[in-house]
Amino acid sequence: MRDIHTPGRSTVHGAHGAIATSQPLATVAGLEILKKGGNAIDAAVAASAVLCVVEPMSTGIGGDCFVLYAPGSMKKGAGEVVGLNGSGRAPKALTAESLLGDGIHSIGRNDVHAVTIPGAIDAWARLVEDHGTMSLADILGPAIRYAEEGFVVSPVVGLMWNALASHIGRRSEGVRHLLNEGKAPRVGEIFKSPALGHTLGQVALKGRAGFYEGAVAQDMVSFLSSLGGKHTMEDFAATEASYVTPIRTSYGPWDVLEIPPNGQGITALIMLNILKSFDLEGLDPAGPQRIHLEMEAQRLAFEMRDAYVADPDFADVPIEALLSEATAARLAARISRDVAMKDVAGAVGDLEKDTVYLSVVDQDRNAVSFINSLYTGFGSGLVSPETAVTFQNRGAGFVVEPGHPNCIEGGKRPKHTIIPGMLVHRDGPHAGKAVGPFGVMGGDYQAIGHTHAVTNLVDFGMDAQEALDCSRTFYQDGKLQVENTISPETRMALIAMGHTVDDTLMPFGGGQMILIDWEKGTLSAASEPRKDGLALAY
Repeated sequence: MRDIHTPGRSTVHGAHGAIATSQPLATVAGLEILKKGGNAIDAAVAASAVLCVVEPMSTGIGGDCFVLYAPGSMKKGAGEVVGLNGSGRAPKALTAESLLGDGIHSIGRNDVHAVTIPGAIDAWARLVEDHGTMSLADILGPAIRYAEEGFVVSPVVGLMWNALASHIGRRSEGVRHLLNEGKAPRVGEIFKSPALGHTLGQVALKGRAGFYEGAVAQDMVSFLSSLGGKHTMEDFAATEASYVTPIRTSYGPWDVLEIPPNGQGITALIMLNILKSFDLEGLDPAGPQRIHLEMEAQRLAFEMRDAYVADPDFADVPIEALLSEATAARLAARISRDVAMKDVAGAVGDLEKDTVYLSVVDQDRNAVSFINSLYTGFGSGLVSPETAVTFQNRGAGFVVEPGHPNCIEGGKRPKHTIIPGMLVHRDGPHAGKAVGPFGVMGGDYQAIGHTHAVTNLVDFGMDAQEALDCSRTFYQDGKLQVENTISPETRMALIAMGHTVDDTLMPFGGGQMILIDWEKGTLSAASEPRKDGLALAY
């Protein structure tokens, strides 16, 4: 339990249902769905839709979605968690050869070629049709209301909005739909997005066809084409989320499940496999030894990610080999307990923190781990003129390098950073049942965030909220970046090991978690203290 003499949050407990999101308005919307008799899928989609309105820099209907769903009726045995990959594909007509012929050797984050076809709406519709209990119209009602009637801007959202005002103010469409008189809305100010509300209304009325066909799709395609994009009506109509078999590894008493590539979830599993070679229990969770081992594992896992993770429909991704004991042992052997590795970079480039992740568990113990994103803040910064759809820039995750597994190709999905996680009992009377959905957003940080949260639970005995509160670090561009809660003594010890330690301007990531106690019949929920979020249970 947290020290109640100091500021902080308590883990939220309940018996019937729980939801945790990065925005109170989204959490309340999802909880109301649960109380009306909707299930975890209904609540998750409702909350995600609200987030697309009230946290528009982090997510939107012009983005992508990944989901892990554990039905509450799960019986003993593994492999019953459902995975859904709702990431969009590059336009069919876009090729590396055409880009190279135009002198384009990399895809910029503000470039129209970074706009992959949005996959989120199809994923939402598929989930509701296959696993939900309510109509899409009822589920989208709260989001439509906030878009049309307005919502009050919260502190962290207001901070990010202001920081990104110049990005979305580059074009008139962004100014019209995402700014108030040319400026970012201030904290405590009401913001409305009636055009986005109308677009969501079309989805509520017509389902996925209201987005991928007809006037909404035509507005998006015409706009992207006017900027030189290769997007077509056929690309939008053909968009389809894919059910996938989750990948997993064991850690402590649990299995940790992730969506397979093209997502980077495998990176977290590689990290956990490496760390199994070291005894973390008994270390200071915010001390130099724990941080050193975690960051070394991150660097090695990222080396594997950047070499192999791609769309398996187009590339041979050696999942079994990457998750093998032999690979884990080989990578762990490269780590010294006392000296930092040389020439292993970790993450390269800007760390992006803009994504939303949410967890839901209902009274029947259906558990949903749900993530939705535009990639960087306000994505590409390109906004469809009439529909107010902000387009993601996931295509910037491709490389323009023929022969590379992640090279841009028409109809291909890029390497993706957003990853939902799910913990599952491996043994005992509840084997195969979900321990709980969890996730930590924040671009490249997410794989480290998953690893950090799981080891906090298993090795350091933290509860859900403590696991999210715990100080974070991230290795990027040859530097070990630390939050300001890392002590001076720990920093000096890391420097003595050979790390270059640097302060991060903003804290890393943002997460949610719900844990299920099958013996007691209770739930414990937690929400990220680095965000505006809220966990509620009843």
